[in-house]
Amino acid sequence: MNITITGAGAMSTVCAILLHDNGHRVRMWGYFREEVEALRCDGQNRRYLPDVPLPAELTLTCEPGEAFAGAELIVQTVPTQFIRSSWKGLAPHCPAGVPMLSVIKGIENETLLRPTEVVADVLGERVGQERAYAVLSGPSIAHEVAHRQPATVAVAGTDAHLAELAQRLFSTPWFRVYTNPDMLGVELGGATKNVIAIAAGVLDGLGAGDNAKAALLTRGLVEITRLGVALGARRETFAGLAGLGDLVTTCVSPHGRNRSFGEAIGRGLSVEQALAATHSVVEGVATTRSVVAIARRAGVEMPITEGVHAVLFEGKDVRTAIAELMTRTPKGEDAEWA
Repeated sequence: MNITITGAGAMSTVCAILLHDNGHRVRMWGYFREEVEALRCDGQNRRYLPDVPLPAELTLTCEPGEAFAGAELIVQTVPTQFIRSSWKGLAPHCPAGVPMLSVIKGIENETLLRPTEVVADVLGERVGQERAYAVLSGPSIAHEVAHRQPATVAVAGTDAHLAELAQRLFSTPWFRVYTNPDMLGVELGGATKNVIAIAAGVLDGLGAGDNAKAALLTRGLVEITRLGVALGARRETFAGLAGLGDLVTTCVSPHGRNRSFGEAIGRGLSVEQALAATHSVVEGVATTRSVVAIARRAGVEMPITEGVHAVLFEGKDVRTAIAELMTRTPKGEDAEWA
């Protein structure tokens, strides 16, 4: 197939490698001309994956018209908070009806829309109406996948045929793809786990120990699930790859940007200092604002997420936030899932 990837980051590169290895013709569009020229010149994504060669047959461009020429599938990898600005320029060139697969995790701050909804909004479409949309998500640290280490993810779409197509396109001996009927849950799980990953990093920075990390992941999954179910997602999705699987990887991997950012906070850096020390987008920071807003609107209790929000945006001390979580009114564990 002829496949267009919008974006030129780490996951863009990973998708290009996977699709090329399966024999497809891939074009990658980047917003910045100098970034695209560097990719051409270096033959690798030196900023994000410096030791991974790009496929020699990969077409690189910063021209939207060239990027979409002959496209039979669009893979959307532009980070969430930049989707709207990027797609305003891409929209006039985007061919009607060509299905779109999103691999991005986050929620737009101003609108509280998920990535697929943001693209559809810019294009003047409704998700699943004028074109089919799908989401691929799960434990897939880019560095590991690019080095062809085993990984397994889930894909869900507005059209079961698109999900099955994505499954075939991306599956390799080291990259296994499961289909899932719950697009809302898959997309929401990918966004919310980044907030918990920041908290996990804070614990690492404080040296809080494995017991604290285990409790955080468990209780974090409870509140993610609670929100997802309240919004109409399937509870089972959050026990799967796009929920628990992605949560575990993001909270323990040394390559995880959100966990690493949180670790810097736990070691005493300010939010600004921690962001400056990170060489890529930390989606969980912006997503924390969005998730708190959605939870409050839906009347869903998310104490860990609220604690992260207080640390990042309200100046609360991390130890105070942890103490407040640990001294909340005692409750039955089963009741907390309600």
